[in-house]
Amino acid sequence: MKKIALGLAAASFGAVSAFAADLPSRKEAPVYAPPPPAFTWTGFYVGANIGGGWLESFNRTGWGTTFNGLWWVPAYSTGNGGASSGGGVVGGVQAGYNFQLTPSFVVGLEADFQGASIGGGNGSGWWGGVSRRVDDFGTVRGRVGVAFPGWSQLLVYGTGGFAYGDVRLNHGWLGNLHGAAIGWSAGGGLEYAVLPNWSVKAEYLFTHIGTDQWGGANLAQHIVGFHTVRAGLNYRINWGAFGAPVVAGY
Repeated sequence: MKKIALGLAAASFGAVSAFAADLPSRKEAPVYAPPPPAFTWTGFYVGANIGGGWLESFNRTGWGTTFNGLWWVPAYSTGNGGASSGGGVVGGVQAGYNFQLTPSFVVGLEADFQGASIGGGNGSGWWGGVSRRVDDFGTVRGRVGVAFPGWSQLLVYGTGGFAYGDVRLNHGWLGNLHGAAIGWSAGGGLEYAVLPNWSVKAEYLFTHIGTDQWGGANLAQHIVGFHTVRAGLNYRINWGAFGAPVVAGY
């Protein structure tokens, strides 16, 4: 009996060993790396920019007042049409938020503040000549952009919104006036994500701002239009990416 029991045990052990040998080795199982996260423009960002600007060829100044039945308005006006427009350097910072609605459609909001040295004038005249300068300005603008299939890291956008600035006016006998102006700004640009959190951009804006300034007993209505072209660098913070729609990678 003992020999029979030992034989059965040996046969059972051999069968178990053969079955175990037929099982796949855990070491041979393929290892799959998780796919990289899909790129998205969604998130907060901060950045800096630098560029140049120049005055529009025609800017308007009115002085003196007259009553038109509703309110007092400038009685006379002149401009610097035909004069060479003063150019200068602009530079500053920006911050904003993008939200990618679909793989191809991005909306956002951006605020920026710029230091500037834009100025120019129209020489002299019987009023003493006009010169004007923009010391600084800022904007709060909406952005609407398109990321093309196959180029999801390239954003082409249009932008527009509120603008404000610090302007100076030297109007001969009116004197050297200085004040805060408000208006609007609009333009467009290109932005390209060179890394998941870093992007570079090129942008054009036209800004139109104005203010009422008093020179002695005379009201001077000062309206300034100017162009800017800027290059910038943005760093995207992923705080706002939580809950963002899934964007297919191309």
